[in-house]
Amino acid sequence: MNEGIDLYGGRLGLIVVDLQDGLVRLPAAHPVDTIIGTTRRLADGMRASGHVIVWITIDFAADGGDMSRRRTDVPAPPPPTPGFAVLAEGLAPQAGDLHITKRTWNCFHGTELELQLRRRGVETVVLAGVATSIGVESTARGAFDRDFDVVLAADAVTDPVAAAHDHSLRYVYPRLGRVRESGAILEALRP
Repeated sequence: MNEGIDLYGGRLGLIVVDLQDGLVRLPAAHPVDTIIGTTRRLADGMRASGHVIVWITIDFAADGGDMSRRRTDVPAPPPPTPGFAVLAEGLAPQAGDLHITKRTWNCFHGTELELQLRRRGVETVVLAGVATSIGVESTARGAFDRDFDVVLAADAVTDPVAAAHDHSLRYVYPRLGRVRESGAILEALRP
């Protein structure tokens, strides 16, 4: 995980998944304040190097009518309260950053994310956010299926379940792309 990353001369897109007020208050395997700080440094460095920053939040209509109704062993949460989708304190979106609202785990499903990345010439996506084994992993799979190179910022993700986080980092992400610390990603941006 400490190796650098070859950008292949392509443009990067940092996709920050669900680092929003309604989710960062939930229990997490790693301190969320640390994840937020790392993500902010990653976004600042990538933005300064001319790369694309995308802030993703999940949100639903007040009546929950646009929430999935699939049957699962773990019941769906109730519709969120007002303010649920506000980006977490400590993040600093800037003019020119993109903000996309999703309604499922995968940030590509039913959104214009792929279109916006392609229009901006993005070839490699860097992922950060929550939850490692849910929204971030679903988005990594979506990016892989759409032929983007995928890089996971390992120190910029967390999960409610430590074992799920560790499993995703060890067994899933290496098959979808590359797993790197944010410092290695930022180092690769230097001329």
